[in-house]
Amino acid sequence: MDQTAYERVRQVKEAYGEQIMALPNVVGLGIGLRHIGGEPTGEVALVVLVSRKLPAASLEEGDLLPQEIEGVPVDVQEVGEISAG
Repeated sequence: MDQTAYERVRQVKEAYGEQIMALPNVVGLGIGLRHIGGEPTGEVALVVLVSRKLPAASLEEGDLLPQEIEGVPVDVQEVGEISAG
């Protein structure tokens, strides 16, 4: 993993993490490889974990996740409901 790209994503995660985690349906936030069509692209991205992917039309404008933040790609991944043990 490209250390410079990783560090850039880490900075964006730190700066925007609280704001993203406050959005409905968001259950986690991390750094990983971007996936398109289920396949990894090799590009480091801010990974937003959601309980369920929803069509953009069903979300309020303020609840939409951008495709990138400050040039860092955002990858939304559906993981279902997360619970402790």
